[in-house]
Amino acid sequence: MPSTCDSLIDDIEDMVSSSDPTPHERLSARKNIIPRSRKRKELLSNEELQADSLIPGTQKIWMKTWGCSHNNSDGEYMAGQLAASGYKITDDPTDADLWLLNSCTVKNPAEDHFRNSIKKAQEQQKKVVLAGCVPQAQPRMDYLKGLSIIGVQQIDRVVEVVDEAVKGHSVRLLGQKKDAGRRLGGARLDLPKIRRNPLIEIISINTGCLNACTYCKTKHARGDLASYPIEELVERAVQSFQEGVCEIWLTSEDTGAYGRDIGTDLPTLLWKLVEVIPEGAMLRLGMTNPPYILEHLEEMAKILNHPRVYAFLHVPVQSASDSVLMDMKREYCVDDFKRVADFLKERVPGITIATDIICGFPGETDADFQETVDLVKCYRFPSLFINQFYPRPGTPAAKMEQVPAHVKKQRTKELSQLFHSYNPYDHQVGERQHVLVTEESFDAQYYVAHNKFYEQVLVPKRAEFKGKMIEVDIYEAGKHFLRGRPVEDSKLFTPSIATPLQKGQVSGLIKEHVANGVRTPASTTSSSILLVGSYSLDREVVKKVGIGLTLFAAVLAFIVEKLF
Repeated sequence: MPSTCDSLIDDIEDMVSSSDPTPHERLSARKNIIPRSRKRKELLSNEELQADSLIPGTQKIWMKTWGCSHNNSDGEYMAGQLAASGYKITDDPTDADLWLLNSCTVKNPAEDHFRNSIKKAQEQQKKVVLAGCVPQAQPRMDYLKGLSIIGVQQIDRVVEVVDEAVKGHSVRLLGQKKDAGRRLGGARLDLPKIRRNPLIEIISINTGCLNACTYCKTKHARGDLASYPIEELVERAVQSFQEGVCEIWLTSEDTGAYGRDIGTDLPTLLWKLVEVIPEGAMLRLGMTNPPYILEHLEEMAKILNHPRVYAFLHVPVQSASDSVLMDMKREYCVDDFKRVADFLKERVPGITIATDIICGFPGETDADFQETVDLVKCYRFPSLFINQFYPRPGTPAAKMEQVPAHVKKQRTKELSQLFHSYNPYDHQVGERQHVLVTEESFDAQYYVAHNKFYEQVLVPKRAEFKGKMIEVDIYEAGKHFLRGRPVEDSKLFTPSIATPLQKGQVSGLIKEHVANGVRTPASTTSSSILLVGSYSLDREVVKKVGIGLTLFAAVLAFIVEKLF
């Protein structure tokens, strides 16, 4: 049977018959084609294709943090995650697309600033995400309605919340971190972060506390004590030193209570940390309440005498009246505070004891206040935080009979005058000290260093001093500072074991670089890596692909509309 392919075609032109129109005839015929009219939707005159604004991770974010070092650490972690996800962190609020406001609930003025910032953002048509203790403690406040909130234990999900806020959605994540029913200290410690100061690492060792102070609103936000395991804290410290950090601050609502929920204690943690601190680098311990440090005075004295630990301790007394302390539910008497202060001053010569005092707590009499004045006269605290009492909504103290406002102001003024009547550092003029240079002064005229007792020493602003341990002669003393002149021919000591990150560079993102056949980890810049589970993706590629897909979809939709 003959095949349908038996007849061969010598060339492609053989497929065209003589009756087919010529190319010239086909071209001429096109002039007679009349397009068929059809109805279509009219495009709005102001409609624009804004692909970038619809893709999370391409916007600029301005962050503002109020409050304690714990809150500042949370802010650093949130900034790091956002930068690692592609967002640009800007110092200019007017240039930002979104404001991330990280609040403090300790005092009324701090919350007032927070509320005013929200109003200002809304007036400028900025998208807003709220964080910190204020929205965590009172998420149903009227001025928070309709706004996205990231809870204090949910900061590892800040990118999700910001992504949704950018799209115009309102998201609130306020839950607690738990493992097998046990409350955790918070988000992971190995998250990306942008340190405000690349030389200083702030580590939160626990969150919450064991007290129930009647004036405290922070308890409503941070909750009960929850500590991080020692091995995680040590690992975080090691990572920080590998990124050029030369000073570590340990922070929490009460460092003295650390470990009570997980079967350990503060001295055990500190001894483990001391083992990994490089020579010349320093550790600063955060605030501890008297009841918990009392149990560890012997060990704490040994630790504070260690050459790589600042001989500094912040122990808030709040009042020297036992009756006021009882109303505050502080769970100690003034003699407990004196025992702590006296023991440490004896065993740690030169130690700096910082403390806090509240003036005008409900029920405080003139006699109660005089006891506090006498305590300050006795100890002449070099660092004293004086706070006029503000009743915080929802706290027991807000329901107590209040001291008249003019009396509170007068007591605050009187105690402030007493504090400024003495100079705690005059005796150090003429001394030669080793100081660690880590910061710049507010007026940008000096570098700020600290001696063994965490006293502020101003030194000449010379680039080679930054991040170094230097030797200085103290030639002047002020109320809050010393001035030091570098000793000629003295050698600078570098405590950092690696080159510090650049300001604004993201910590915690590691790439492997190969040099001469050796692999070494190096931290990336703010926009180079996106961490997705166990995968690492280049966020710039993700952005470009996303923009390309959006444009393609828009063009495709336009073509479909034309055809149909």
